Amino acid sequence: MAVAVRVIPCLDVDAGRVVKGINFEGLRDAGDPVELAHRYDNGSADELTFLDVTASSGNRETTFDVVRRTAEEVFIPLTVGGGVRGVAEVDKLLRYGADKASINTAAVARPDVVDEITRHFGSQVLVLSVDARRNRPGSKPTPSGFEVTTHGGRQGTGIDAIAWAKEAADRGVGEILLNSIDADGTKDGFDLELIRLVRAAVRVPIIASGGAGEPAHFPPAVAAGADAVLAASIFHFGPDDMILQVKTAIREAGFEVR
Repeated sequence: MAVAVRVIPCLDVDAGRVVKGINFEGLRDAGDPVELAHRYDNGSADELTFLDVTASSGNRETTFDVVRRTAEEVFIPLTVGGGVRGVAEVDKLLRYGADKASINTAAVARPDVVDEITRHFGSQVLVLSVDARRNRPGSKPTPSGFEVTTHGGRQGTGIDAIAWAKEAADRGVGEILLNSIDADGTKDGFDLELIRLVRAAVRVPIIASGGAGEPAHFPPAVAAGADAVLAASIFHFGPDDMILQVKTAIREAGFEVR
């Protein structure tokens, strides 16, 4: 029996404010994270993801106070990422009200941290965030055509995105948050090729992210293999019932949705 698809708004937070850009650049203000979290909790969201988008690039911790205030406003699962470097940060996030922690840059730098966190807290607590982009001209090509980036999409690594997703799944991460740097903020639709490649490589749930511009964009992502769909702009700047519109589109395409 298929697991129902989850619809997840994403709060990209910088200096305590929700922001949104295109291809992870040109960030503009989208509101207060606590107010938006409350709105989404009342608007049929299945989960909420909070990403401190400059925590790693700025070499600072996640804004724990904003996390705490956000957690107080929501009664749906809350995933928090940005600046998570190991067991200590995950422990603190959980104590501040998060249900899951998302890790990216630190795991790329030291993959053993995935084993340490999952051994300490269990796989269900850890989400691997993969910020993937297509090979750039002049850079060393990866076998799949997709490269892992870190520091909020600012730094290339030369690591094959599909191979990294598989390694992390084998190490025990509970889910993979698959972010397409190329599609991010474009509103042209999800990167279906990227989703299909990762789906073929891993068995853990995949959260597709990047590119959603209208409800019709979500069913193809599910058909490509996503277990959950995540978006920001379409929810922040769209009508209040946009989550319900997205769920309706997924359901009418023949998929079970929460």
